[in-house]
Amino acid sequence: MLKVMEQRKQRGVLVAAHRGTSGGNIPPNTTASFDIALKEGADILELDLFRSVDGKIFVFHTGMEPSHLDRHIYIQDYTSEEIKEMRLCNGDLSQTFLRVNSFEEILERYKGKCILNLDRCIDVLDDVMKEVNYHNMADQILLKSAPSEKALKMVEAYAPTVDYMPIYKQEDSCSEKIERMNIHFVGAELVFSDEKAPVIQESYIDRMHKKGKVLWGNSILYSSRVPLSAGHSDDVSLMDDPAKGWGWLVDKGFDIIQTDWTQHCSDYLIEKGVRKGGVWNFSF
Repeated sequence: MLKVMEQRKQRGVLVAAHRGTSGGNIPPNTTASFDIALKEGADILELDLFRSVDGKIFVFHTGMEPSHLDRHIYIQDYTSEEIKEMRLCNGDLSQTFLRVNSFEEILERYKGKCILNLDRCIDVLDDVMKEVNYHNMADQILLKSAPSEKALKMVEAYAPTVDYMPIYKQEDSCSEKIERMNIHFVGAELVFSDEKAPVIQESYIDRMHKKGKVLWGNSILYSSRVPLSAGHSDDVSLMDDPAKGWGWLVDKGFDIIQTDWTQHCSDYLIEKGVRKGGVWNFSF
């Protein structure tokens, strides 16, 4: 059983690897980056999905084509056969040996091994869940999205038993509504630009925990212009003091931390005593 709540109880504070662990010659959103993240102790692999023009699901963050493919294209406008021929680039825009993975490859590789957080896929959730259900992996899936009316209806229609978290920015906009829907509402991702935001107040966090919800915090900082956790980031954790970043998030009550630095974050949480040591028992 790989449901989020069970893993939180068993392992302590969970670590979500943002697009795996990438760097050097290893691009993100690839089996290489995901394998490395698991070896470093990740509990959750965060990955981005899109649908090709002929209806196949692939793993790639659309909009990143210039930096990850060195091509100014819209990858979702290509056929699955054309996408399979593409090779990803490293940070210097040099082509690597790694290609864009199909979602099917990811499911087959990580079945029974970890939780998969599927991002950017609500609009194609019908096709995504067909593949998930074909592989009998609904228990491993965590969905997150902005809680728009369209998104909630898609989750209710195609993934009512899958762990789901709305993304709340600054304030909780619709927990009561979601609780009335046929959705497996397990918690929320909280995004806040300052410490005065309603979602980061002790009273709100206590209320969510009393309801049995888990809370996802972000130490990732993909843009200095877009603070996701009021500056309590990977950057401050690594360059100053982890207590100001990862430690602050844990002390506030976050149950999951999404990071770009899996090993460092996991080691710190183990040292802090809020997370069990060890990695997933897996082989490929």
